[in-house]
Amino acid sequence: RWREKNLVVEKLEEAFSSRKDNSFLILNCYNKKMPKLNVLVAGSTGYIGVQLIKLLIKHRNVKIKYLCGNTSVGKNISHYEKSLRINKLPKIVRFNKSFLKYIDVVFTALPNGGAQDISNHLLRHNVLIDLSADFRLNKASDYLKWYKLKHRSVKNIKKSIYALPEITLSNVKKYNIIGCPGCYPTSILLPLIPLFKNNLIRTENIIIDSKSGYSGAGRNVHKKYKDKNLYESISSYGVGFHRHNSEIEQELSNHTKNKFSFTFTPHLTPMFRGILSTIYLDMKKGVNIEKLQKILDSTYSKSRFVKILKKNTLISTNNVINTNDCQLSICKTKYKNKVIILSAIDNLIKGGAGQAIQNMNLRFNFPKSEGL
Repeated sequence: RWREKNLVVEKLEEAFSSRKDNSFLILNCYNKKMPKLNVLVAGSTGYIGVQLIKLLIKHRNVKIKYLCGNTSVGKNISHYEKSLRINKLPKIVRFNKSFLKYIDVVFTALPNGGAQDISNHLLRHNVLIDLSADFRLNKASDYLKWYKLKHRSVKNIKKSIYALPEITLSNVKKYNIIGCPGCYPTSILLPLIPLFKNNLIRTENIIIDSKSGYSGAGRNVHKKYKDKNLYESISSYGVGFHRHNSEIEQELSNHTKNKFSFTFTPHLTPMFRGILSTIYLDMKKGVNIEKLQKILDSTYSKSRFVKILKKNTLISTNNVINTNDCQLSICKTKYKNKVIILSAIDNLIKGGAGQAIQNMNLRFNFPKSEGL
């Protein structure tokens, strides 16, 4: 019933988007009569968890039934985010598997391993949308290699999907366990996958330089980097061996038969949120910057959230803060066969909470931009 009703809503929104009469008023009345999903957020007090709640309370098809945490049990979420004071939200409780009887969707924004444990208790009607790394990698051995943890729900890996919404699209509807991409890979894969797929670039020696706000390291960032002045310095970390290498390599390999290699270096910058990835590429013989632009334009022509800017446009994270957008710009260099791609996202939204909601909207046939 949800799928049928939401498909109608999406078609109506497309049909009425340019009209100036009361069509949207009628549409909103229709939406209000639709059944709501009961949602549980586990890991509700972290930066990503709080951002997720702020978006979910605006979603017309969602009711937040449980907020879960460990050290925050008994507190109100407004203790962590004052702007949520005006909302009637449940107090934070410790997760109990009995909650799953009353829940349609479980969002997990927990430390790595937490979503695996919850997935072992899922009931047939539950959908789990994970914002950690627990269901990003296709092999338990890769998870052990990169995260130094033994996977505690190996049987569920095959039942899950790595869901970058603009790439996986409606395939997500076949799965009840959805792994959301990491923030860095989101900014990197969105521009690279179409170029790999269309065989337009040399796939060896790609250089990726990414800079993120410190919120990407979580609430404990100040303890973790106590020797660094986060507010007045820029710091490289994970050089050569950052965990997101595994995710980027896995997904790029799905879109080319060619050998490829890349070097990815992340940095923490003195800002709270946002990611800017700078990607250095060599074009194949006979390919020019206009061809790259055309492919990205056509790939994302129907995308609500990926914006392909005019070539040589200089962008900043300020362009995308507090949005679910990814802005992409292809820039020429002094060398004829070399280009630089700039990619900007908000790591907490498009790189986290917003992407999770995108996947929920796809999974349940909600309008694509609902809650976003």
